Amino acid sequence: MKVLLVSPDPETREMMQLAVADLAREGDVEFVEATNGELGIRRAWKDIPDVVIADEIASRAGAFALAHELRGAPEPFDGLIVILLDRRHDSWLAKWSGADAWFVKPVDPFALTEKVRELLEKASA
Repeated sequence: MKVLLVSPDPETREMMQLAVADLAREGDVEFVEATNGELGIRRAWKDIPDVVIADEIASRAGAFALAHELRGAPEPFDGLIVILLDRRHDSWLAKWSGADAWFVKPVDPFALTEKVRELLEKASA
């Protein structure tokens, strides 16, 4: 399984990686990273990860733009997309963008792991 972690903050990317590292026990997990949404979009199309976890950041192409572009492509990205929100009331944007799940920061790493596991099981069923 390949997981793309998108955030300008190295500590946030590390938290994301640690949160889903438990999935490694169920098989090999490869992590790839991007520091912003634009690079994340390019990396997603290049590497075709199974899961994208993107930190919502104030930039020209944050997590919402990343998810919306990947989902709105002529051949939509079919991997899972999880967004980490700064504000609870931005959940409507996460839904609009096509994200499969979203969490308000600070994120409970166990909840993130369980949600990714649940979504992967649902996708493979």
